[in-house]
Amino acid sequence: MDISQTSDLWWKNAVFYCLDVETFRDGNGDGTGDFRGLTDRIDYLAGLGVTCIWLMPFYPTANRDDGYDILDYYAVDPRYGSLGDFVEFLRTARDRGIRVIADLVVNHTSAEHPWFQASRSDKSSPLRDWYVWREAIPEGASQSLVFPDKETSNWELDKKTGEYYLHRFYNHQPDLNIANPDVRDEIRKIIGFWLELGLSGFRVDAVPFLLETEGIAQAMDLDPHDWLRNLRSFLGRRRGDALLMGEVNLEYEAVREFYGDSGGDELHMCLNFNLNQALALALVREDAGALMHNLRAMPTLPKDAAWANFIRNHDEWSLDKLTEAERQEVFQAFGPKPDMQLFGRGLRRRLPTMLDGNQARLRMAYSLMFALPGAPVLFYGEEIGMAENLEIEGRMSVRSPMQWSDRENGGFSEAASDALCRPLIRSRKWGPSAINVRDQERDGGSLLIWMEQLIRHRREMPEIAFGKWSLQPIADPAVLAVSYEWGDRRSLLVHNLDSSQKQVSFQMASRPDKASFVDRLGEGGIDVRADGTITLVLGGYGYRWLGLI
Repeated sequence: MDISQTSDLWWKNAVFYCLDVETFRDGNGDGTGDFRGLTDRIDYLAGLGVTCIWLMPFYPTANRDDGYDILDYYAVDPRYGSLGDFVEFLRTARDRGIRVIADLVVNHTSAEHPWFQASRSDKSSPLRDWYVWREAIPEGASQSLVFPDKETSNWELDKKTGEYYLHRFYNHQPDLNIANPDVRDEIRKIIGFWLELGLSGFRVDAVPFLLETEGIAQAMDLDPHDWLRNLRSFLGRRRGDALLMGEVNLEYEAVREFYGDSGGDELHMCLNFNLNQALALALVREDAGALMHNLRAMPTLPKDAAWANFIRNHDEWSLDKLTEAERQEVFQAFGPKPDMQLFGRGLRRRLPTMLDGNQARLRMAYSLMFALPGAPVLFYGEEIGMAENLEIEGRMSVRSPMQWSDRENGGFSEAASDALCRPLIRSRKWGPSAINVRDQERDGGSLLIWMEQLIRHRREMPEIAFGKWSLQPIADPAVLAVSYEWGDRRSLLVHNLDSSQKQVSFQMASRPDKASFVDRLGEGGIDVRADGTITLVLGGYGYRWLGLI
């Protein structure tokens, strides 16, 4: 084991922080977040312990899907500043030891993108074949809908040319045609452009849809996964340590295919939606069974690949991998009202409100997420316990402005607050007057200070990222114990998902004595017998991070 070599695989031990520039920090007082405001808060993120910022789309947009409907892949939306402001942000982040990745959204463009406008202008347009056109909807074409509340088909009739174009998302987001080599070359140029400016990689949006060729009439001259391998190879040539993190919400067996062969030559990481949904069920039941079953089902990854674990992201908390009965169980506990649910498959809430503000339970949940095999991903505001705003439509409910202080209405102008924050401002329990960065920075017992400690301990235990993990057999179904080994580094992380105190006993393969344990996080008694039996006391929603020396 050589700890110095782990920097080559920095993403395995990274702490990711996803944010939307538009709602993170307003630097010029115009009511919209911008790169100037984000740059002003780099030291805050560095102090928190973040090692990689994940930027949601910041490109020029028609703004009908929060930036995921892109008009220009080679520019910054003027609302957020200039390309120069972006480069200054990257420089500042790099100076603080923070890498930056950005959303790569190339499955589709905005219908207002110049490429699509040219494509729909005439059937003989040179850009006609950059999108997927058919004279009639293909027989047997998939009609599974990503947004069943808004769309009734994946095909839309263009009245000007009388043909249908494919859109697997909204009808104002036509799919690019990856069977066209010119489109694939353009995507490579986009990647190269942003790498040249200093990005450390990309979170690739909707990867299964990006590689899907259903509905495309022409034959692709290579397998879609071979194209993904080509992108990975190109990325490596341009910047050897750059990352491709994939959004692949499929069953484990299918997700494994997106990592590539046994050596790993496609995606470096995938967001672990399966484990995320098992976590939701485990929290509801206060029982670790769903998590244990899911962890045992995780496929073996290539040596240099990793999972990215999260509790909340910028979309709904999808529960599509649960059975209908399990999904209804989660709905009943965490989102019983119809306006808390979305598409019949997910929740549009943040965790603190789902747990009714229970701090012990909230901290245990984040401790557990950080303790699972993979790298942790935080969504902005989670570190202070921000709530959702259900008065904002759809998935946007969790994307309200970051709450910096009570005096600034979340750090944004009055106009922005009226649009995005006002219901929360009126809330004494969840609004900026009750939950904000400024107050928590001054409170040694706050969630923010605790989260800083959690991140520090996670970074001090690289065995979680690089080591071999195993589940320790615990009789109590509410307790999950995971051990890690990497060279001479060993650790044991134990979590009690139940509200009552637990005393658990088990035996490890080795026989450490009591002096061998270093308490890193959590509290409670510990007893080690001569025969190697370890007994731990865990408070309700308690956790222990134990290093073995």
